[in-house]
Amino acid sequence: MKLHLVSLGCARNLVDSEVMLGRLKHSGWDITEDPTEAETIIVNTCSFIESAVNESIDTILELAALKKKGNCRRLIVAGCLPQRYRKDIVEALPEVDIFLGTGAYDRIIQAVDGTLAATGCFLPDPNLSVLPTPDIPRVQSSAHMAYIKIAEGCDRGCTYCIIPRLRGRQKSRSPGSIAAEALSLIKTGVKELILVAQDTTAYGRDLNPPPDLRYLLEELAALSEKVRFRVLYGHPESIQPAMIRTIASHPNICSYFDIPIQHADPGVLKRMGRKYGGDDLKGLFENIRTLCPDAALRTTIIVGFPGETDKAFRGLLDFVKQIRFDHLGVFTYSDSEDIPSHRLSGHVSPQKAQDRMDLLMACQAEISYRNNCEHVGKTYQTLVEEKQGRTFVGRTAFQAPEVDGITTIRGKGLQTGSFCSVKITAAQDYDLSGEAI
Repeated sequence: MKLHLVSLGCARNLVDSEVMLGRLKHSGWDITEDPTEAETIIVNTCSFIESAVNESIDTILELAALKKKGNCRRLIVAGCLPQRYRKDIVEALPEVDIFLGTGAYDRIIQAVDGTLAATGCFLPDPNLSVLPTPDIPRVQSSAHMAYIKIAEGCDRGCTYCIIPRLRGRQKSRSPGSIAAEALSLIKTGVKELILVAQDTTAYGRDLNPPPDLRYLLEELAALSEKVRFRVLYGHPESIQPAMIRTIASHPNICSYFDIPIQHADPGVLKRMGRKYGGDDLKGLFENIRTLCPDAALRTTIIVGFPGETDKAFRGLLDFVKQIRFDHLGVFTYSDSEDIPSHRLSGHVSPQKAQDRMDLLMACQAEISYRNNCEHVGKTYQTLVEEKQGRTFVGRTAFQAPEVDGITTIRGKGLQTGSFCSVKITAAQDYDLSGEAI
């Protein structure tokens, strides 16, 4: 009765994986970190872009080999890959016993024990899926940090994005449900809670009456002064001054604004289905920095989108230099026949897109280094996450897990999962170093 699960993709997928593991553990399954020991293996997949699809397929094939040379008797693939490719994926991967779509996570026990009344691919409508509740068991990946999914699905129509098809329309959880889950996680010793959704800052617009994200943040911040909260995956169109003020006014809410802009050229943005321009973005970031002077800005950008000319890219590069984001991620455009942008004219060659990505990342490395140098000599509350040899690794409020840099800490007697004051002594392109004081 041993089971192994591999979670691929974003933090939202990780929440789904933790809930599936919680259900299975509650039903008596023994969770193992070693796939060679497992009788059942689950792969929770991502298919947002081509590289994620390839990673998912490679992982499935690697683990499928354990059905011949290991203990594995049942291989289950869940999530976005089967939801996107449906019956085609069943034919392409006969090694898999059953595929579960994004609306079928609550059927994981039946899929594992073989009692699910379906064969091949089980794909219920994700619009009808049940949102998580605070009492659903969950196996946490970290003892001191956890993600809370506050909504599922997305109502926007970005031309490059498959998410609305895979996850359905936006479905927000009630503030009470979210607060109850947060309190439950705090009682386990979690020190940082991170709110996630496909469009986090649009939270609540589908509820009646519609609560605003700022009210949810105020309710969460009141739960404990010893826990910090962070918001990921915001949208430029749904960030209001009141929310910025709320974040600025609560010491235990990270002044961290993760706002994927995707581009800054008005023509490219229009083709992407984004309803703002470069001037709107400049105004937004200026407003954030005015209302919240210690704000850290993070964004994500797509280069090589159909119609991105050399001029449009130069404008994007100038925009990045002007805003000086604290953190920035870049993707090259990932084309596919099942997304609207595939039908646009002016496709950019993969090599040119890669060249643009390299230029943008080189520019951002210089910006990040200069930004990091400004932290030297300052002291920050830092969450200690692990010990590495004689030093510790942690994160400040302006460093999100996985996607940003880290802070290396020199000190004695530090405890993982606790906060300590760190004086920054050195800066690198993306990471910081300091001494516990």
